[in-house]
Amino acid sequence: MAKKNLLIIGAGGVANVVAHKCAQHNDRLGDIHIASRNIQRCESIIDSINRKQNLKQPGLLKAHAIDALDTNALITLINELGVSMVLNLGSAFVNQSVLHACIETGVAYLDTAIHEDPAKVCETPPWYANYEWKSKQACEAKGVTAILGAGFDPGVVNAYARLAADTLFDSLESIDILDVNAGSHGKYFATNFDPEINFREFTGQVWTWQNREWVSNQMFEVKLTRDFPVVGEQSLYLTGHDEIHSISQNLDVPNVRFWMGFGEHYINVFTVLKNLGLLSEQPVPTAEGQTVVPLKVVKAVLPDPSSLAPEYTGKTCIGDLIKGTKDGEPKEVFIYNICDHAENYAEVESQAISYTAGVPAAAAALLIADGTWDVGRMVNVEELPAEPFLKTLAELGLSTRIQDAEGDRALFA
Repeated sequence: MAKKNLLIIGAGGVANVVAHKCAQHNDRLGDIHIASRNIQRCESIIDSINRKQNLKQPGLLKAHAIDALDTNALITLINELGVSMVLNLGSAFVNQSVLHACIETGVAYLDTAIHEDPAKVCETPPWYANYEWKSKQACEAKGVTAILGAGFDPGVVNAYARLAADTLFDSLESIDILDVNAGSHGKYFATNFDPEINFREFTGQVWTWQNREWVSNQMFEVKLTRDFPVVGEQSLYLTGHDEIHSISQNLDVPNVRFWMGFGEHYINVFTVLKNLGLLSEQPVPTAEGQTVVPLKVVKAVLPDPSSLAPEYTGKTCIGDLIKGTKDGEPKEVFIYNICDHAENYAEVESQAISYTAGVPAAAAALLIADGTWDVGRMVNVEELPAEPFLKTLAELGLSTRIQDAEGDRALFA
């Protein structure tokens, strides 16, 4: 039976994109509710949707105030609204409370990033086993669909891996996820998503899956330079990331690594902040007797990532470089997407970092709504059929291309 009516948790850049895209398909998704601690930000998203005339047909768009760490309040709100799915696009710190509210109420759950404990950085892998996967049995017992990491990375890159395993290779040797932002926001220094989450990713150990075991490196220790389609030659660094922790366990691949592009300026500023102790998540006393968390202070003084969108120019390139064998011969493919910051802003008033994370969540919501991905259990994206997801993404504005020995061409155009 089709699921309709949804609740979006969060009101940042990704939530804005998801709300726009869901509004464009409200004939299939029904009522759209947006909830955050800051109801004004929810109302701003609704204003943006109306300004861009992105509501496909007349329908309900409503803002709500909620503390997403309050599971009981979430349960009450879900029951009052009568929604059938919750799209969790809030801080990574609220995943567990939102997930448990969905299990309790029996509604579908979806997120775009892994849960984090504010007091811990870079926990022992595989990260999903520390939190989300502990609720697998509860989801199955209640028949709750819970799709983890349905953004771009994690999310679309997981689907690329699944597509390769199913249709392009007989066996996989390595998956290297490559994430490049060749755009410019014009600020002295800023992060493209929540600064607190951004810095936490890069201050701990870099965990990757190599030769079927976890290997630890330091951030900016291992560098890769590669020529990319459209955006040209870029420098990337080996980085820990969510999707490594599920793909390594769910697909039989000996090597899964994540590489992110960084400019020298970002690395220099990051290094100074880290060496000064300003990226620490641990509270420190000031001379005035106050207690502050340095990382939260840095977040407070940096530009809000959503404020970068109007002036952002350039493109992103994110994809999977996959190696393995087919018919006894070695094979290599690069499956990827190119996104344009200015084009994305013109459509939904968000930049490409938010767009690439938000469009997949809306696509996943559509697949839950029509039953294709309504599996009644907890899954990561690579456990689901990739083709319907990638076809839906193409319809929503994220195309997939493949580069291999036969050339460069579109998939599911």
